[in-house]
Amino acid sequence: MSTKTQIFIIGATGYIGGTVLKHLLQHRTAPASEITALVRNAEKIPLFASISVKTVLGALDDGALLERQASESDVVFACADSDHVGACEAILRGLKKRHEVTDTVPILVHTSGTDVLFDNACGMYGSDIIWDDADLDQLEKIPNIDPHRLTDPLVIAADREGYARTHIVLPDTIYDFATGRLVDLGIRNPRSVEIPKSVEVSITRKRAGMVGLGLNIWSNVHIDDLGDLYIVLYDAILDGCAGHGCEGLYFAENGEDTIRAISERIGEALVEFGMCSPDERTPTSFDETDYTRPENERLHRPEYSSNSRCKASRARALGWQPKHVNEDMLKSVRGEVEWQLKHKASA
Repeated sequence: MSTKTQIFIIGATGYIGGTVLKHLLQHRTAPASEITALVRNAEKIPLFASISVKTVLGALDDGALLERQASESDVVFACADSDHVGACEAILRGLKKRHEVTDTVPILVHTSGTDVLFDNACGMYGSDIIWDDADLDQLEKIPNIDPHRLTDPLVIAADREGYARTHIVLPDTIYDFATGRLVDLGIRNPRSVEIPKSVEVSITRKRAGMVGLGLNIWSNVHIDDLGDLYIVLYDAILDGCAGHGCEGLYFAENGEDTIRAISERIGEALVEFGMCSPDERTPTSFDETDYTRPENERLHRPEYSSNSRCKASRARALGWQPKHVNEDMLKSVRGEVEWQLKHKASA
């Protein structure tokens, strides 16, 4: 049996998971670690092998596979669909077996999201509520209505029962293109979801759009800063100084703005690239035509109409120092518009 630390990462081909893997490969513990990634596409197995990452072929629905792999792991980074209850339960069963067999306490870093903070603003107002991950009394008031809240309590309960040391990272809106070797090799997805979808819909309607008045506020974090957060947290876990369980929720943010501000930048870019006239620069509310397009189903999700404001006190207390600020997020919008127009033209 290998004496190396066994790390299992789920979601390594994704936007978040790929960033976590990138940082793990550069981490101080990399020479003493053996990383295994869950992979759905067999064609990517040789690509992972080229960067010395082992693979298991499967998906989140393969509960037995996840349970077995987790039972053989010292550390699990779960960075895929955080709403998949079956996958979460399988991972926890595996970690429990690991604890029972080895008498060690394995580590789980579970990726959730600030969807849990959403309200019913419908784009009509900005909320004064800012959720602070160091305020346990406030966190206890998070309603159990978001799908993320089906898995987060399971993760916290595992820590309370003592068979795993659990930590939950909750990013808010993540932005900008991921870069690096994993992107160059075609291993991982380099793009986010929320802002790109707003851009996509705006290009289709040839005018920037938003839900309601776009006055709802999102916190945000750059993809590279998010990767740094995972590693700062991992270092703290290894050093025994990271909060865990109910004290192990880590928001990820370093700025915030209204959806309207983002839509205004989309409008400016659409004018610049000749998609609409200068007098159509101002964003307008999405209408029934926008909502009924099959490809726009995601617009019905609350992230486009709700407030999600948070404060990453715990990560900063561990030494996390994000470099990108809100203006970087706004500047990134132009690049997303340009990228989509180029790919639309070449399709």
